[in-house]
Amino acid sequence: MKTIEVEVFSKEIIKPSSPTPQHLHRYQLTFLDQIAPPVYNPCVMFYSHQADLDETSHKLKKSLSDVLTKFYPLAGRLKEDLFIDCNDEGIPFLEAKLNKFIPFESDKVTDLVLGIQLNIFECGGIAIGSCISHKVADGLSSFMFLKSWAATARGDLQMVHPQFVSAILFPPKNISWFNPRVGMTNEKNIVSKRFVFSASMMEALREKYGHAKSLEQKARPTPVEALSAFLWSRFTFYAIVHPINLRTRIDPPLSDDSFGNLFHMAITIPSLGEEGCDLVKKMRDQISHINNEYVRKLQEEGMEHLNFIKDHSEMFFKGEMISFNLTSWCRFPVYESDFGWGKPAWVGSPPFNFKNLVVLVDTKAGDGIEAVINLEEQVMAKFECDKESLASLSPNGLKY
Repeated sequence: MKTIEVEVFSKEIIKPSSPTPQHLHRYQLTFLDQIAPPVYNPCVMFYSHQADLDETSHKLKKSLSDVLTKFYPLAGRLKEDLFIDCNDEGIPFLEAKLNKFIPFESDKVTDLVLGIQLNIFECGGIAIGSCISHKVADGLSSFMFLKSWAATARGDLQMVHPQFVSAILFPPKNISWFNPRVGMTNEKNIVSKRFVFSASMMEALREKYGHAKSLEQKARPTPVEALSAFLWSRFTFYAIVHPINLRTRIDPPLSDDSFGNLFHMAITIPSLGEEGCDLVKKMRDQISHINNEYVRKLQEEGMEHLNFIKDHSEMFFKGEMISFNLTSWCRFPVYESDFGWGKPAWVGSPPFNFKNLVVLVDTKAGDGIEAVINLEEQVMAKFECDKESLASLSPNGLKY
């Protein structure tokens, strides 16, 4: 992948506009935070914005300072994977030209919880890159923060107020033996490319995988289910991993404003020679097991889940298990961050150095899905030569 030259011409630390109250200085990490992967959630939002650069920069910094008073843990420092010291030290705000778009390497987590980078293009457009530590927030929480920051910039008084309840629901545990990098392989020969599946192609995949006898009398596959089955069929890895939002599966349900890592992994292990249609049912069954009763056990004990991870991590390190990880931003407020100059022209996920990782994102129109696929170079080359794969892409769907 071509390296983009770095030209950072400004770096500033942005602190909350009001000090965090003393009783909130220690933000306790949860059990789910402890087992979350030590990476940043990166995102880049592109805008065809032509306003004065100094005015734009000032507006972003001022609103960021204001919104950090509500999202105060993001301005603190991570301490020993146990808590965040909400000391208002602030977050780095970079301004750059012809850069890599995000302030941090996604796989090099430090004690910084959040970083922002404003990228300026010669055409007058801008891109806002963000990195939020996955030790603190899942994907939905990350987009909730970005949307709230944008609302603050617009002066919208109806902005979201985060609810910090996760530590009460999932208190931390003594898991010093646990390695949160299980299943993560950071390799140099990873290629990341974006593929666009149009509305008609997605409809064809849903129709294709909706005819299994096992799905009779049941809802047809969702776009994510159908695309997951299709991608798996092109690679046939050992296991398929989907992160599942727990907010709607806990009793009583939580609102989307609930901030933190409120997700759980559903792992589907297909049978040898299994067809994609049957795989949809198997994925659906695995996901349905994560219900309010499962979440209750996770809250009370959690050891069953940890033992499951431990057993599978041993298989991974022995080379007995190769996972295919699909994370979905679909139905998230990806295109809702309007800072006062309109919604993003495009929102994307930067490349990851982790193999067999796919990030699914709704197209801006909402009728198709973009898939950012990270694979080993030789595996990517094989995928791009796959006739059925190419047939399922929109005419201009292959993006580098």
